[in-house]
Amino acid sequence: MMWSKQRPQHPLNGVVDPSQDISEGRRLARPRGNEPQLRAQPRASGEAPLALVLGATGYVGGRLVPRLLTGGYRVRVVARSVERIKALPWSDNVDIIHGDAQDRETMRRATQGVDVIYFLIHSMSSNTGFSSIDHSIAENVASNAHDAGVRRIVYLGGLHPENVKLSPHLASRTEVGEILLGSGVPTVVLQAGVIIGSGSASFEMIRHLTEVLPYMPAPKWVKNRIQPIAVRDVLFYLLAAARLDPSINRAFDIGGPDVFRYSEMMNGYAAEAGLPPRVIAALPVLTPRLASHWVGLVTPVPRKIARPLVESLQHECVVKNRDIDSAVPLPEDGLTTYRDAVRLALGRIAVDDVETSWVDARIANAPSDPLPSDPDWAGRKVFVAQNEKASTASTADVWEVITQIGGKTGWYSASFLWGVRGFIDRVAGGVGLRRGRRSMKALSAGDALDVWRVEHLEPGKLLRLRAEMLLPGDAWLELGVEPHADGSRYWQRAIFFPRGLTGRLYWASMLPFHALIFERMARRITILAEEKSTNS
Repeated sequence: MMWSKQRPQHPLNGVVDPSQDISEGRRLARPRGNEPQLRAQPRASGEAPLALVLGATGYVGGRLVPRLLTGGYRVRVVARSVERIKALPWSDNVDIIHGDAQDRETMRRATQGVDVIYFLIHSMSSNTGFSSIDHSIAENVASNAHDAGVRRIVYLGGLHPENVKLSPHLASRTEVGEILLGSGVPTVVLQAGVIIGSGSASFEMIRHLTEVLPYMPAPKWVKNRIQPIAVRDVLFYLLAAARLDPSINRAFDIGGPDVFRYSEMMNGYAAEAGLPPRVIAALPVLTPRLASHWVGLVTPVPRKIARPLVESLQHECVVKNRDIDSAVPLPEDGLTTYRDAVRLALGRIAVDDVETSWVDARIANAPSDPLPSDPDWAGRKVFVAQNEKASTASTADVWEVITQIGGKTGWYSASFLWGVRGFIDRVAGGVGLRRGRRSMKALSAGDALDVWRVEHLEPGKLLRLRAEMLLPGDAWLELGVEPHADGSRYWQRAIFFPRGLTGRLYWASMLPFHALIFERMARRITILAEEKSTNS
């Protein structure tokens, strides 16, 4: 297929027709530029409307909240981890309800006085019970929204064909939409396919598959037609949906102006990234299970997350109609083309300005899980490996080195051993080291950091990381600094709560490597901090 700067789309059925010229009609394709702005409609009293965002720490939710605030809404969020919310730049401007969307009392409090609910929650678990959890949350939200007199629910679902057997995750999203549509509260279900934007799981799949593999055996679904949509256009539709007439209670397909085969999307990415065209051979023998293993090894997206994404790609995800255009007028400059969306995403990545990432959506651990502050007698055995280094560097310089750890910087010691451990985790279905970090300039509680996640952060004092690699136990790594004599004292602790005999044997087998890795890490961090102090 030949790539052009902008491909026209048939205005009636949403499918690309290269011979069709729609220049005389409304432009579906938008050139790069600023996002269209939509402002809230005030209540009759003149008070700003209140929006409840469920899934505010996720990829889309984390971008929607600041746009709601800018658009004149008051915003409320529900969070299992208040600390995760408080680490976000807009946290001081939102009302935070601590709790779980499955809990009826939490949702009763959360829905009081709300005008619009944004339902952006969807389980990406591979466990068999994910569908019942999705349904339970939807039913809880629906009943409480009705009781509270909420005026509108907006749900981001999945684009799918009709009258075919859907993958479990796509079917669950469709069923959640049906539950909300039957709630008695005017509901809009926006059904989107592949979302393209810096940090989205779908974009990272395309990006890494294309960059890593110039020659690629691929599943037969790479020949399926896909209608991607830029994340900025998803946000545009989400904001617009809150303003629709109360009589509208239905699902709408949303998609960008282009329809491509998945293989063509990969070569479109290659063109924007300055790479030669990729040779892609579709093989009928690659099952979703095998394909998800393959994606998990090549991309930062772990197998458990890749599986539902791969399963959804077995279906042709193309907009069936453009009914949405009669309810929501297109932006003045049209929608964003696929190539422009890729270009915008690469631009954000190049300047380390990724607003949110797919890894932000991981659910925090349950409160009953052990914490590194628990004493040994609190119910579980704990192993600790600790290192300390006195330094002439200031605490500020040591802290700066600490917060630059991971991602492109690495772990300051034994890079090969870290790489081997990450590879083993990937092969076993874990997250591995490919996730990197959202930004090399900023670090917040809840951020993914290679095989770790930032669990707690006290600026200038303590960084606590919780392991998300596959382990026979629970592990943390703490890095801290405090004033000492004429400089500072750097300290670090590796903490491990083993599960059974396997966990104890694992810790014993790792001790020789810990002695090598952690001692070098402590020494390297203090050396870099002292160099920084000397240069300043």
